[in-house]
Amino acid sequence: MNYGKNNFNLSFWQNSTLLRLIYANFAVFVGIKLLYLVSWLFQSSTSPNQWALEWLSVPASIGTLVFKPWTVITYMFLHLDFWHIFSNMLWLYFLGQLFVEFLGSKKLWTVYIAGGLAGALLYIFFFNVFPVFREAMPISKALGASASVMAIVVAIGTYAPDFSIRLLFLGNVKLKYIALFWVAFDLFSISNSNSGGHIAHLGGAILGYLFARQWKQGRDITSWVDSSTLYLQALFSNRSKKMKVSYRNNSAPKTGVRNSDQAEVDIILDKISKSGYDSLSKKEKDILFRASNK
Repeated sequence: MNYGKNNFNLSFWQNSTLLRLIYANFAVFVGIKLLYLVSWLFQSSTSPNQWALEWLSVPASIGTLVFKPWTVITYMFLHLDFWHIFSNMLWLYFLGQLFVEFLGSKKLWTVYIAGGLAGALLYIFFFNVFPVFREAMPISKALGASASVMAIVVAIGTYAPDFSIRLLFLGNVKLKYIALFWVAFDLFSISNSNSGGHIAHLGGAILGYLFARQWKQGRDITSWVDSSTLYLQALFSNRSKKMKVSYRNNSAPKTGVRNSDQAEVDIILDKISKSGYDSLSKKEKDILFRASNK
């Protein structure tokens, strides 16, 4: 697969968000395989694969999900089969670069996460609503980055539908046809094997389509992912810092962040919603961190 005459000379190594996503997926995969090797060597009765399925994959059962809410995130980084992760990362590698070129590196992260969440929600909804899944629902689990990758594929296919890429044996193919093919394939495959996976893919596709349509109109429906990421970064950064003892004048009124400081914070938050946390300078990050501690 290559970009032919329309090649933008994209550099995978310069797309830090794309690189991190691929690294994260492979890190989880390799980690589980190493644990499996250790388990095999010591003839342990505990299977790392079963442990991963139990604690990292997202269950269809709402009763189980309430006790494992983190799985709506962890499942989109979990693969137990080599060809599963290889195909997902291959599509993420090629289409992710185009996404970054058109929509920016920061949005790759938000669409990946939002698409994965949308896929999990649609999967859970289908398995709890439609009678055909009644028997499978209590034991069904979903895993893999496919819904997230599907969101990225459909988002770029919707945003730049007539942009062509060269596919092996097929020649130049427009992005909209690639997106439409995969959506149709998943839609008509629901009644076959891996129903949950195909449903999750469609959830990611819906999110990717809505994101691209709204983005063209100047709205970002994934901005909450940026805000949540910022909150978690500030939370863990705050916990990692050593406690410092300081003396304050207790007679001074506690008014929180001053108006001038608040204006700075508002500007920084607006910048995050548009470009992501990584776009901040060190000074801006320090200002935001100090404000969060007041």
